[in-house]
Amino acid sequence: MQPQKTLWFAVIALSLVSAALQLLGLSELLAFKRSDIAHGEWWRLISGNVLHTNWWHVAMNLAGMWVVVFIHRMHYHAIGFLCLMLALCLFEGTGLYLAVPSLWGYVGLSGILHGLFAFGSLCDIQKHLRSGYLLLAGVIAKVTWEQYAGGNPEVTSLIGAPVATQAHLIGLLSGLLLWGLYWGWCRTRQTTET
Repeated sequence: MQPQKTLWFAVIALSLVSAALQLLGLSELLAFKRSDIAHGEWWRLISGNVLHTNWWHVAMNLAGMWVVVFIHRMHYHAIGFLCLMLALCLFEGTGLYLAVPSLWGYVGLSGILHGLFAFGSLCDIQKHLRSGYLLLAGVIAKVTWEQYAGGNPEVTSLIGAPVATQAHLIGLLSGLLLWGLYWGWCRTRQTTET
């Protein structure tokens, strides 16, 4: 099977998991909850990222994921994409837990999407696509503005919860860090193969 087809199967599978979790209403068991994580429920660092507050939240985040994957599809194959998403979830959850002690609960994929967007933009830059610089500058400007101005009130109303702008910042930083690790790993492999 062609790599692009398997990538879209992975995106569909992740979308179905997220929708199924919303349908089953598993927030009590899987949402990022600081107190439960402190008592050993470490899976919440990852699983909270694929849960949502309502169906509008699901729809917006999944549409965002599809758009981001479409823009950077040439950089991914199914297994690499799923591994990147898992790593972004782990970095996001851990980052929120360690760096934002005031955040007691969190659900949503938007932080991960900021990381995925940054990672893809850096892949564009590595492939000498000038648009990568514009995309990276855009996501950095958006996240920087949110840290100053806060989340969009219309989105807050639609999803029934405050926009966790800290999650967007941690997602962005996670994407940058993971790309740095990926780049270093690629360089090390090239060195050892020559």
